[in-house]
Amino acid sequence: MTSAPVRSTADRVEAAEVLAARLDRPMGFLGLLFLFVIMGQLLVSEPGWTRILSVAGWAFWSVFVAEFILRAYVAGFGKAFWRRNWWQVIFLLIPFLRFIRALQAVRALRVARVARVGGIVSAGVRGSRSAGRLLSTRIGWLAAVTVVVVLASSQLLYAFESQTDYTEALFEAALATVTGTGITTDDPFSQVLKLILGVYSVAVFATLAGSLGAFFLRDEDRVRAE
Repeated sequence: MTSAPVRSTADRVEAAEVLAARLDRPMGFLGLLFLFVIMGQLLVSEPGWTRILSVAGWAFWSVFVAEFILRAYVAGFGKAFWRRNWWQVIFLLIPFLRFIRALQAVRALRVARVARVGGIVSAGVRGSRSAGRLLSTRIGWLAAVTVVVVLASSQLLYAFESQTDYTEALFEAALATVTGTGITTDDPFSQVLKLILGVYSVAVFATLAGSLGAFFLRDEDRVRAE
């Protein structure tokens, strides 16, 4: 009786990537929902809704962890897998900061704020990746990522108390994301975020210009060919 052949590390990593590709769409959809759950946790104050969104957030997080562990298992927990996916481990561990909020008594640490901001950043990154999974066209993906950037930026402005009114934070984040200007507060975080969004708006404009230019060039070539 012959034994089954031993799979190489490369085969295991490839199998994990194939599994990730198969799970792209459902995990992408959950990633977008997770972004809105995090936003809801930031805005609601009614205890019932707070509990519901908290449970939903942990449920989504558990699914993400299970999916990651499954891919790691398929890859044989090899070094190649961890080298490629180490950053995902960081975003999966961030929610655990909520369990040590007792340390917020030490004001210098401000663990509660770090946990909240980390959750927003984690949800934003996952939402951007989800948009890439669900959308195949460059312009569609860029539009979805821009919406995610606006939502995440507005939540950060609100979490850092740069803006105490979320509608104003949303408006300024949207304006800064599109035009590069619009954030009126002058605290250090607002200025850093304004710079980041300014760079992003330039990158978006350049990408759109390149995409439109390529479209018209293709159309011109088609007309000449006919």
